[in-house]
Amino acid sequence: MTIQEGTAVERPLNIVVTDPIISRFETQLKHDGGAHHWQMAAAWDADRQGKALADADVVVCSALPAEQASAASRLQLVHVTGAGFDKIAVGSLAPSVIVANTFHHARPIAEHVLMVTLMLSRRVLTADRELRAGNWQTIATSADVPFHPTLDSMVLGLVGLGSIGTEVARLAQAMGMTVQAIRNNSAAILPEDLHPAWVGGHDELPKLLETSDVVVVTVPLDAATHGLIGAAEIARMKSSAVLINVARGPVVDQAALYDALAGNRIAGAGIDVWWGPPEKGNVPPSDFAFEALPNVVVTPHYSGHARVTFERRAADIVANIGNLAAGRPLFNIVRAAD
Repeated sequence: MTIQEGTAVERPLNIVVTDPIISRFETQLKHDGGAHHWQMAAAWDADRQGKALADADVVVCSALPAEQASAASRLQLVHVTGAGFDKIAVGSLAPSVIVANTFHHARPIAEHVLMVTLMLSRRVLTADRELRAGNWQTIATSADVPFHPTLDSMVLGLVGLGSIGTEVARLAQAMGMTVQAIRNNSAAILPEDLHPAWVGGHDELPKLLETSDVVVVTVPLDAATHGLIGAAEIARMKSSAVLINVARGPVVDQAALYDALAGNRIAGAGIDVWWGPPEKGNVPPSDFAFEALPNVVVTPHYSGHARVTFERRAADIVANIGNLAAGRPLFNIVRAAD
């Protein structure tokens, strides 16, 4: 974690909040955040927001366009309300502006992964659909209905072992699953409570795909991971395996995934992240009708949306604002001041 000395101030800070989700925690922000001037600007139009930002010391946001970043000439801190800061026009900020982020979404995402694993491995979507149609289909009524696997008989393979992957591994191993993973630095020290069967580098992706019953994608999206899971990679998976993507949509090639699912070359998928913004007429945002497939659990990028995630994010934000006001070091810095 990078820290940097903040700049002491002798007056209350002027804070503009433009993120609509964290704005729902206004009471916590104002109660815990000190005697500052808070402007909850999420519902304001761009012009009014721009005028407020011109006098802001701190902006709390999930996105900051270049025009707003350039106009915010007094800014000392941009505090992102989540982990990703790709929507912040960092290059348009003055060199003296610090950018910090916050996390706390790993546990709810990990729970989502296990939920989807159980839904797919126990055919919950199929059973629900059949029963709603008046069909009682179990192993007692049809030899075509498969027996359930149990989690302790399954191997979970993680493509990425950062904060999210680590939490998925913890929950999976607690449920008796065998865990294996690949990551950039395969030799990095693991947390003491984590006991994977093996951890390899990205060159061992084929091995992981071939030997996993559940493949979970958690890597960040960058030039190296864009299209990381394509047709050749999916072809290495077991026909009984499922793929769960909680990273970013473009890490997985959508055409290759759709073809494999539609052709039953893999057993199923859990898709919480997509290939574009949720625009009208394009929901879910993809080029293929994943929502029409019977072997896919589709969710609207909500796996991390537990209330505790945002309560803890709000606490981080006010703690960093307090550090800035008092001249103490800030934490979770992703762009330091020059």
